Amino acid sequence: MTQRRQFLGSLAGIALAAPFGRLAGAAPAPSPGLPSGAVESGILAALPGKKPLIKRSFRAPNYETPLQYFDQLYTPNDAFFVRYHLSGIPRVDARSWRLRVGGAAAVAPREFSLDELRSGFEQVEVAAVAQCSGNRRGLYTPHVPGIQWSIGAMGNARWRGVRLRDVLARAGVRPGAVEVAFDGADTGVLAATPDLVKSLPVDKVLDEHTLVAFEMNGEPLPHWHGAPARLVVPGWTATYWVKHLASISILPAAFDGYWMKSAYRLPRAAFPGAAAFASQASESTTPITSMVVNSLVTNMVSGQRVAAGVPLEVRGIAWDGGHGIRRVEVAQSMDGPWMAARLGVDAGRFSWRQWQYSFRPGAQGSQRLLFRATSHAGETQGSQLVPNPAGYHHNLIQALDLVVG
Repeated sequence: MTQRRQFLGSLAGIALAAPFGRLAGAAPAPSPGLPSGAVESGILAALPGKKPLIKRSFRAPNYETPLQYFDQLYTPNDAFFVRYHLSGIPRVDARSWRLRVGGAAAVAPREFSLDELRSGFEQVEVAAVAQCSGNRRGLYTPHVPGIQWSIGAMGNARWRGVRLRDVLARAGVRPGAVEVAFDGADTGVLAATPDLVKSLPVDKVLDEHTLVAFEMNGEPLPHWHGAPARLVVPGWTATYWVKHLASISILPAAFDGYWMKSAYRLPRAAFPGAAAFASQASESTTPITSMVVNSLVTNMVSGQRVAAGVPLEVRGIAWDGGHGIRRVEVAQSMDGPWMAARLGVDAGRFSWRQWQYSFRPGAQGSQRLLFRATSHAGETQGSQLVPNPAGYHHNLIQALDLVVG
């Protein structure tokens, strides 16, 4: 209890509200399938500098974005979800911050200040979805342990920074380099807590879209999103998007830290369409990598009442691991027919794509609409979850049940 009070006290200005869905003006709870404990814990709470978000844990701070903020192309910085594994989260001074680049497979270790990154490299911007690997875990059947996220552990933003490959080129990458490891400034409360170090295969590191980012939606990177600089790995789940980036190590062998060898792993054959990470794969498991195709209705929720015969527009978003969205379809049953929704602006293959579907509800009673997205790689949302112990990659076809009156 004392530790909890200390933690709450350290979040000066925190504002607690009523349970999600019971707060005046809040959007209705979008996920009735959450376990009761997750529903009860899901209060709206405001971290300093943030709008009220859905609290999933205080220590470490984990907050998800309410549904209404997804009804736009880019998620506002102050409504963007917050995800931490470790509770020691420093306020990093951008003026004294240095990014250390070295490792056994580096030719000449270097350090860079924020000003040196800004002025010494070409700046680029990419629109990309950052999504926690466990997004929608709380909706998984059968129930699995872990933070019981609903639909809001994600966001879409414009990330600006410099290409990681350009930064590594200054230190030099020796032939035979296998992986690059990344460490942030956050720490565990106990000395025995494994440091959150993630690694990437060299081919992903050298991808032109992988960034060291210092801006988010046109503003300096906020504290809760990794200031002064973070890793941005478009298309891959946000476990690799290391915040408060402190050091980069170029390695001649696979990194063997806890957060790679033990955490964030999947049965090897579960998702054959995912990006490969051969140096980290074992006989039975492999790290989670790229996101699977998914979609979400953003302006309506199941149980909502609508008027019979009155035209209605359903809006939503769809995204995947970087191939881009080919189509979104709507049907009243799995047997179809499936009708095409209208796709919105294409902001790039790593961004989510908005869509709209207009229809006229029929007679009084209930009406069900099903929504599914298909990527340019041909991957389509399915009707069954792929079993895995951590509840990753929840991307069932969404059902919207309306009450027609």
